[in-house]
Amino acid sequence: MNLDELEAQLLAHIRSGGYRPCKPRMLVRQLGLPETQKPEVRKAVKRLAKRGLVTYGSNHVVQPAAVGPRETGVVGVFRRAAGGYGFVTPRAASTAPARSADIYIPARRTADAASGDVVRVRLSKSKRGADPQRVRGEIVEVLERETHQFVGRYRPAGDLPLVQIDGTLFAQPIPVGDPGAKNVRPDDIVVIEMIRFPSHTQAGEAVITEVLGPRGEPGVDTLSIMREYGLPGAFPDDVLASAREQAAQFDPDRLDGRVDLTGATVITIDPADARDFDDAISLEKLDNGHWKLGVHIADVAHFVPPKSPLDREARERGTSVYLPDRVIPMLPEVISNHLASLQPQRVRFARTVWLEFTPEGVRCHSEIVRSAIESKHRFNYDEVQRFFDKPGPWKKKLTPAVYALLQHMQELALLLRRRRLEQGAIELVLPEIKLDLDDQGQVTGAHVVEHTTSHQVIEEFMLAANQAVAEQLTARELLFLRRLHAPPSPLKLRDLTQFVRELGLPCESLESRFEIRRILAAVAGRPEEAAVNYAVLRSMQKAVYGPAAAGHYALHMQHYCHFTSPIRRYPDLTVHRLLDRLAAERRPTQDLDRLALLGDHCSQREQRAADAERELIKVKLLNYLRQHVGLRMRAVITGVEDYGLFVQGVELPAEGLVHVSSLADDYYRYDATSHSLAGHRAGHRYRLGDLVDVEVLRVDVDRRELDFRVVTPEGAEGPHTGAAGRRSAPRAGRPARPKRGGPRGKRPR
Repeated sequence: MNLDELEAQLLAHIRSGGYRPCKPRMLVRQLGLPETQKPEVRKAVKRLAKRGLVTYGSNHVVQPAAVGPRETGVVGVFRRAAGGYGFVTPRAASTAPARSADIYIPARRTADAASGDVVRVRLSKSKRGADPQRVRGEIVEVLERETHQFVGRYRPAGDLPLVQIDGTLFAQPIPVGDPGAKNVRPDDIVVIEMIRFPSHTQAGEAVITEVLGPRGEPGVDTLSIMREYGLPGAFPDDVLASAREQAAQFDPDRLDGRVDLTGATVITIDPADARDFDDAISLEKLDNGHWKLGVHIADVAHFVPPKSPLDREARERGTSVYLPDRVIPMLPEVISNHLASLQPQRVRFARTVWLEFTPEGVRCHSEIVRSAIESKHRFNYDEVQRFFDKPGPWKKKLTPAVYALLQHMQELALLLRRRRLEQGAIELVLPEIKLDLDDQGQVTGAHVVEHTTSHQVIEEFMLAANQAVAEQLTARELLFLRRLHAPPSPLKLRDLTQFVRELGLPCESLESRFEIRRILAAVAGRPEEAAVNYAVLRSMQKAVYGPAAAGHYALHMQHYCHFTSPIRRYPDLTVHRLLDRLAAERRPTQDLDRLALLGDHCSQREQRAADAERELIKVKLLNYLRQHVGLRMRAVITGVEDYGLFVQGVELPAEGLVHVSSLADDYYRYDATSHSLAGHRAGHRYRLGDLVDVEVLRVDVDRRELDFRVVTPEGAEGPHTGAAGRRSAPRAGRPARPKRGGPRGKRPR
C-alpha cells in the first residue's frame, strides 16, 4: 500500500476504542504488516505527528492527538453516495484507493461538495460503536470543482421550474431560472450550469444551457453522456485548418532519411470495424535461426508538431473515446483515418522497432528507426483466426510471402506468450461483451467478443515493442511517460489468499505472483474460474501514466511504456517525439514535475473515457430493459456488499443490484473476507463469481438503477447450483422497492 493508505489505516487503528499507546514496532504487529514495513510505519507515524494527528508520549509511544478545530490537512476527491453521505479518497491514493484509505463523510458534514470535487477534510473522532477501521471527517472547503455542468430531466412542479439530475448525484431536483428562454418542454433532457451547489442547508440554483431532446429519442442518450462527462465534440476550426495544412504538405516520395521498407512484406491485423490502422507487422527467419520482427507504428508525430493547434487539442483530449455508437477521435480524421493510417497499398511514414529473438524467444537485439512502409494486405482478426484454424484454403488467396508471414507470426507469438506467462505475467480470463445496436442506436442484443489466437499474436508483438522502447529510453537515463501498474497491497493479497482457500483450493500465500499464476491456471475451465478471476481483479490497482520507474505488476516488466497507438493515445505521441529528438541528436527537455502532471492528466482522461463508455452502455441497457421487466437471464456475481449482490448478465451485460431484502428465504450475513453473503441454512451462500439466475425487477433510467431478484431456473425444483457448486436460493414473491443505504453503499470497482 502507498504511504497515504498506510497513514489512514494507522490513524483509524490509533483512534479506535481498544487502542493502547505503543511503539511503532508494535503497531506493525497489531496491523498484521510484514516486518519489512517497519521503516514505512515509522515514516507514516512521523508524518501524522507533524500534522498534529498523533503525538508521542513517554518512551516514544504513539498516542492519538486531540482533534483541534483547525485540523484541515487532508486533501482528496469526494464521492457522494445515494444516501447523501460520501467518501473522500486522499489525493495521492485516488488512482487506486484501498477501502481503509477512504474517509467517511456523514451527510450533514458534506457541505456543498459534489462527486468528483477536490476537497479539504477535517478529520474527526470515530463515534462510539462505529467501525474502528473507518476514518470519519468533515468537508471544510471545496478546493476544485469537478464540473459545473450536469445533465438531467426537466420536471417542473407547478410554476416552479426544476431539473432532476441523472443518477444519484443530487437527491433533490435543482431549481432553474428562465427555462422559457430555451423552449424547454417537460421531460426534455437538458444540460444545466450549476450557479450554486446544493447543501443540506440550502437548495441549489442552475440555468439551462442546452436542450438535448426527449428521453428515448435516437442519439439523446449518447449526447447526454457526452455532456455529462465533458467529452469533446467537433474539432475547433484552427485544429481542422492545421490538419488540412499537414495533408497539403505530405509528400510520400520525400523520405528525408527514412529507411525505405516499401518493398518489405508488411501487413495489418485489426478489428473488422476499425477505421484507423496504427500498427503493422513484418517477420522473417534469419539464417542463424533467429527471428527478426518488425513492429511498424504510424509516425503520428510527423503530422502533429509540438505546440501546434493539433498538439494542443490532442493533449487536451488525451485519448480517443470509444462509445457503443460512435468514436470521438483524439486527432481529426484527416490525420487519424488518412495521413497517419497505415492503409494497404499506400506509402506511409512509420516508426519501426526491429526486434531480434533467439529460437527460444529471448530478445537479443532491438533498434528503432524512422521508416516508410507499404502494407501489402489488411486482415481482420476473424480472417487471421480462420487462417490459423485451417491454413490450407488460403494458399490460393494469398501471395506466398504473406502466407508464410502469417505462419511465422503464430509460431513466434505463441513462443513469446508462453515465455512471458512462465516468467510471472498475470493474465485474467474475463468475458468481454459488446452490444448490438440498430440504426437508431437502440440495443437489439449483445455478443461475446472472443479473445482468439489472432488477438494474442498482435498483443504479444505490441507488448514486446513497448517494452523494448522503454528499455532503450531507460538505458539513456531519460525521463518519459511510462505505463505504471503498482502491486496490490499486502492486505488485499492476504484477503485474496483466504478467499481462494475458502473456495476449497489449497494455495500458498498469494503475495507471490507465481502462486497467483498457478491458481489461475488451476481453475481454468473449472466452476471456480469466474470467482477467482474476479477476486484477483478486485485486488489489483489501476494502471496509470507517470515518469517513475515503478514497473508494471501484471505484465511483470520493470520498464514499460505505451508506444504502439499514437493515433489514439497522447502518451504514445510523447514517446514518439522523444525518439525524434534522439534521432536528430538533440537532447530532449527533461522536466520531472511537468511530466508527472502530464501523466496525471492522461490518466484522468483515460479514466473519463472508460467511465463514459461504461455509463452509456448502462443507459442503453436500461432503456432496453425498462420494456422487458420480468426478463430472466443468467448472471455472474461481480460484487458483494452487506446490502446485496451486484450482478452482471452473462449474455446481456446489464449490471444491477440484488438487494439483500429480496433474499427472503433466509437471513444473510455479510462476510467481507470471503466476498459473500452467507445464510444460516447450510448451502445458502452467495459468493463473488457465482452464477445465478435473475429476473429484472425494477428499472429507473433517471436514477440509472437496475434491480434484480434471484429466481429458480425454469424446469428446476428448489434451489439451483451456482458456479462453484454452491446452492443459490430462490426468492418467492416480489419485494417492495428496497432501500439503498448504509455507509457501505458504494459500488465496488
